[in-house]
Formats: sequence, C-alpha cells, structure tokens
Amino acid sequence: MHSWDPNFMDLSPIFEPFAYLRKDFSNMQYWPEPNELNKLCPMSNQQIYTRSGKSILFIPQVIVKHYHGQPYESRIFLTGQVQTRANNWHDFFNALVWKILPRAKSALNQLHYQAQLSELAIKAENRCKLRDAATLFDESGVIIISSHELLIRLIKGFEWKELFWRQRTTVLSSMRFFVFGHGIYEKALNPFIGMTGKAIIFKVKEDFFLQDLFNQLHSVDLMLEQFLLCRLSSSADLTPIPLLGYPKWDANNCHESYYENKEYFRDRRQFKCT
Repeated sequence: MHSWDPNFMDLSPIFEPFAYLRKDFSNMQYWPEPNELNKLCPMSNQQIYTRSGKSILFIPQVIVKHYHGQPYESRIFLTGQVQTRANNWHDFFNALVWKILPRAKSALNQLHYQAQLSELAIKAENRCKLRDAATLFDESGVIIISSHELLIRLIKGFEWKELFWRQRTTVLSSMRFFVFGHGIYEKALNPFIGMTGKAIIFKVKEDFFLQDLFNQLHSVDLMLEQFLLCRLSSSADLTPIPLLGYPKWDANNCHESYYENKEYFRDRRQFKCT
C-alpha cells in the first residue's frame, strides 16, 4: 500500500497498540507531515527523550543532508532528530512506535550508537552481532507476554499447532503479542503468510491481563528497556514467531488446517536453515 489511508487501523488487529491515536487520523485526508507527528501525544503523555537527554523531533529527510556521513542512529542519539521520509509508511510507523514504547526505542537507539562507536574504534568492516540484533528487532521485533509457563515452552519448542490451536483458549487469556518492529507494521497493511517476527518473551503475573492497554504497554516498555540494555547480545536472543498464527490475527486461522502449513509453521531445524 502506497497511498495514505486514515483508517489503516481497521486493516488488522496488529495495529491495536495505536488505538488511542485513532481520533488523530480519522479526519486526516493526507499523509501527516513531520510537524503533525511531533504534535501527536505520546501514550505516556510526557516528552520523549533519547538516553543522551535530547528531545525526539521528527524532521523531513531533506533538512539533514548537511550531516555528511553521520549515521542515522547516531544523529538521533546526539541531536534527537529523527529524519522521516514523506509519504512513507515505514517511517510513519517508526514514529508511532516512538510514541507508544519510548523508553525501549531510546534504549535501542543507544545500543546502536554505542555499537557504532565500537565499530569505528576498531575499524570494523561489518556490523557487530549486537547491532545486527538491534537492527533486526527494530524492524521485526515482537514482545510476547505470558503468565503461563506451558505456552512459553511451546513457543521455544516451535510447537505451533499445539500452541495456537490446542491451547487457543489459554493463549487468548494468558498470552499477548505486541509488535515493536515498524517493518512488521508496514507489512500488516497487507498481511501475508510468511510474516515472521523476532520475539523477546517475558513471563508475567496473571494480573497483567487485567490491566488496560495503556498500563500493559507501559509495563512492556519498562521490561523491554531493561532487557535491551542488559541482556540483548546477538540475534540468537530473539525467537522466530509466525505472527499470523496468533488467534484472530488472520481471519483464516480459525480452522485447524491453517496450522498444518509447514512452510509457515516451521520446526526449529527449518528456522535455523533459512
């Protein structure tokens, strides 16, 4: 999808974390400009900062051309300026993720910046494992929250049919997926079999699911911030997840046969080989 659609949230339940912004877009007939993105209220209702203390500001890409050679993430860390392409879903969703999970985005930005400094210091030709993981999560990340140990074991064991079909009722009551990666949000405009996220999994108490969406996202933001700063080291820390297996995230997954597609619901060996 290339054209602006103010009703994009109706296309998939994956967009639910942005629900509080629905009224801001409902009457917007044209692509929001960076200044309009800046005016959107963060879910926390507080100013968003980088971990260097700079206020996040979305700016048109053309303004930053004089920053010759300064990497994208370093520019954000040092100035707070997030270059944002016009009429572009990818950059639009990146801005929205900053609004709903600001602490985690700031932590990820700091990882990028510090890793880039280390790479420059040793004159590395390729990105380090940490920055590979940070990039992968930024684009395709998913946060999985569950209060049920069995469900977490099934994910780690790649037991997809058992998880999403036989344990479906328990999944709906005791497990929730929150998409972080703005690349995944862009794909969700036209969902397709093959959409795979890279997950970080947190076990929580049952009362997490009694909270409203605002408080759930706030808790997720804090947990994810600490994980990124203290535990993320490589892509091996991320678990592949066939996103459309989550109940109701695809209209067709209400049939048992849906989960018999081994090209999508792969076992551990297949995921490692591709």
